[in-house]
Amino acid sequence: MDSKNTFTGLEIAVIGMAYRFPGARTIEDLWENLKNGVESISFFSDQELKEAGIAPGLLENPNYVKAKAILEHIDYFDAAFFDYSPREAEIMDPQMRVFHECTVEALEDAGYDPESYKGTIGMYAGASANFSWEALSVLSGTSRAMGEYVASKLNDKDYLSTRIAYKLNLKGPSVTIHTACSTSLVTIHMACRALLTGECQMALAGGVTIMLPQKGGYIYEEGMILSPDGHCRAFDARAQGIALGSGAGIVALKPLKAAMADGDHIYAHVKGSAINNDGVRKVGFTAPSIEGQAEVIRAALHMGEVDPASIGYVETHGTGTALGDPVEIEALKLAFNTGKKGFCSIGSIKTNFGHLDSAAGVAGFIKAVLALKHRFILPNLHFKTPNPTIDFDNSPFYVSTELSHWKGNGSPLRAGVSSFGIGGTNAHVILEEAPDDR
Repeated sequence: MDSKNTFTGLEIAVIGMAYRFPGARTIEDLWENLKNGVESISFFSDQELKEAGIAPGLLENPNYVKAKAILEHIDYFDAAFFDYSPREAEIMDPQMRVFHECTVEALEDAGYDPESYKGTIGMYAGASANFSWEALSVLSGTSRAMGEYVASKLNDKDYLSTRIAYKLNLKGPSVTIHTACSTSLVTIHMACRALLTGECQMALAGGVTIMLPQKGGYIYEEGMILSPDGHCRAFDARAQGIALGSGAGIVALKPLKAAMADGDHIYAHVKGSAINNDGVRKVGFTAPSIEGQAEVIRAALHMGEVDPASIGYVETHGTGTALGDPVEIEALKLAFNTGKKGFCSIGSIKTNFGHLDSAAGVAGFIKAVLALKHRFILPNLHFKTPNPTIDFDNSPFYVSTELSHWKGNGSPLRAGVSSFGIGGTNAHVILEEAPDDR
């Protein structure tokens, strides 16, 4: 594997991005928040939660954490732009509404109109289960008034990709994917594969999660994955879990050679990607596996023909749990398998706005793309004392707590992005800075 400026012919360019993340609607907003170490978790008063419909008895529970990362204006939607009736827009899952808008914005950012684009565009996306919304549409009678069959196609997340493909006239593969927390990074991997095999000439990939009610908290249970205070302290000695959040993200992808020939703006490019599953090599269905994670990272490195010593940053899954953090670092150490120490920074966007579930992987991917584009290592929030079970001193990794310039030392800047789903589907992507940024 080579750390120099070489191309394998399998590179995939990131030519467009769009998202809705807590505290950030635009690319500029997100970059400022990441650069300045802003945490976008909302903490609610009892009055706010009562007005949102949270039961008083729940608010009195000492383990009820009154925090969540939320999205503004999820009830805004230009139905006419997408040729929906007001009734259709009313019943549509808010996740679908937001993702319609993000998809159009990603295409606009890439500079393409599906109606005039001569190639085919694929759509790979995933959303979280939204039982509360489906139940509301049934109990309110709106789905009955429209007809259960028609209504189900508007509030069932499994129609996410095909519904948008229909409205935007996307003629490539249209696939809705769900692998729990790793969903949206898996969509990026699948989109890259479709581009490499020629199933489409451009692809859109990402995910969305909107938790309802937005103003609401969760029950903390000791030893589980949720934080007792609403903060995520990945890799810190005080780490006790994640906060929950809503968000959406999507990227437009194209083979690098084609993107360069067409004069596209390139944010960064994918050198290699891989997915796998842990199988039974762990203590339980929801637990992580060192072997599974190490194997998927090795596979992505192998595909990209990348020397791990050339990677300067890894955007980790980084849930900030007592079990997950040490497993993730051990897997990274096995995958990198180098005697060099302290050369690769790690971080987790979950420390900024919690865990976005089906949108978590694309959030980390976009963060890494922006870091490469701007050539900065970004701060990881809430890190003071390393988890005592993680030996950072004898590893290639360190946790960055300050904004710092990212220097290439003669080779292109590269980053890894990990996302691991409950149930064992792991994904890893190797990113490299755009050719024009070197």
